[in-house]
Amino acid sequence: MKQLNPTELKRLHREWNRRTDGRVALLLDSVESPFNLGGIVRTAAALRVEHLYLAGSTMSPAHGKAGKTAMGTERYLTWTTFERGAEAADAARADGFCVVGLELAAGAVALHELDAGGDVCVAVGHEDHGLSPATLAACDLVGFIPLLGRVGSLNVSTATAIALYEFRRRAWADRLTAGADPPRPEAAVPPGEA
Repeated sequence: MKQLNPTELKRLHREWNRRTDGRVALLLDSVESPFNLGGIVRTAAALRVEHLYLAGSTMSPAHGKAGKTAMGTERYLTWTTFERGAEAADAARADGFCVVGLELAAGAVALHELDAGGDVCVAVGHEDHGLSPATLAACDLVGFIPLLGRVGSLNVSTATAIALYEFRRRAWADRLTAGADPPRPEAAVPPGEA
């Protein structure tokens, strides 16, 4: 096994992109740390997030401090800003997304057990306070990430990455269930199976 060269890597990404169905968006409700925002932006660009709905005190992804972590990936994303998270949730819903709040809240369902249907907008909140009560109330569904250790919560950037990956993973698993082959790096395909 060897690392992929740049051409092989582009082929692999292109193949996964072609085989990925469904739309995913993000609602950021007063995510204030530029480092968290930058990390979220980079993950969003990597997992083909369609749009960012920025609410409350969330700064622009184009802000210089966020750019240090985003490493220029904001150029692959579009966003709109809203004064309140509930307005952003309404806009996401109007764009065809089921708004899924990511929050440790009464009645929340473990993320891997949540049935959100098709297109999903994941809503995440402030680093200390989470989603505002109004934004939480505006969500169609609320999920949480089960944790096993002695730490009770995750960094918002990390939690967002896990949630986005989970929704993409589901779409890929659905394709496999339907009989589609998963893309593999060419260099990893055993001889005779190509």
